[in-house]
Amino acid sequence: MNIKALLVIIIAVFVSLGIAYAAGQNALATENGTALFTIAALIAFAVNWLAFIPANILKTEKFYDLTGAISYLSVIIIISSLAGPLDWRAMIVGAFVIIWALRLGSFLFMRIQADGKDIRFDEIKINPMRFLVAWTLQGAWVFLTSASALAIITSTTRLPLGIFAYIGMIIWVIGFAIEVAADGQKKQFRRNPDNKGKFINVGLWSWSRHPNYFGEITLWTGITIMSLPLLSGWQWVTLISPIFVIILLTKISGIPTLQRTAKKRWGDDKDYQDYVKNTSLLIPLPPKK
Repeated sequence: MNIKALLVIIIAVFVSLGIAYAAGQNALATENGTALFTIAALIAFAVNWLAFIPANILKTEKFYDLTGAISYLSVIIIISSLAGPLDWRAMIVGAFVIIWALRLGSFLFMRIQADGKDIRFDEIKINPMRFLVAWTLQGAWVFLTSASALAIITSTTRLPLGIFAYIGMIIWVIGFAIEVAADGQKKQFRRNPDNKGKFINVGLWSWSRHPNYFGEITLWTGITIMSLPLLSGWQWVTLISPIFVIILLTKISGIPTLQRTAKKRWGDDKDYQDYVKNTSLLIPLPPKK
């Protein structure tokens, strides 16, 4: 047995359930006393573990990103139904997450169908325990990133929309627009046969090397801002939502992975070296040259 992989799985589940327990202290619960936050975490893991079974048998990652989207949809829809009548803030946030999950999930699913595979899984999908780690971490990702949205949906406090709600909505829209535009520009770039084997440096990608990730971070930050007036006690732990997204994308599986791949492909290319030197890593800024 891969002890390291097992340890990662245990830690991911323990941390998620710990945060769910803490945040659930000041949130809605079922009639038998089970916090909706705990149910949300269990749903996120259950969906991914169930999907892991056929994925492991077939040794395929083609449904990984799609499962992530389904996990978000399952968590938000089920928890919203259990939370009872929702106010405008909760309904808007639920709609935001559903729209985002449908858009990104379908985009990533179509992309992997076209590409045939995801190179991140080349080594781990042949090792069941390491492959299970990936699916478990996706469950943790779904729960932790949606924590602020869940704080709003499961809150026992209902307040009229105020300045935090409106600012958060504007920031979410900006982040969502940037992510959609960046993904669309990259898709169009790849469709052009003349760009085969080249790196993208046009549109938003001329201002940032990872504008889609900036959009992702921005939209989840917007949802967190919307939640601020409702937080009390242990619910402040849900601020982990944008923090987790930032750490994940900038330090773990996002930018570092893509940077290594890009360096292997174009590290000796002078144009790419200039692009890296003159273009912001994450926050869209005018090129230095």
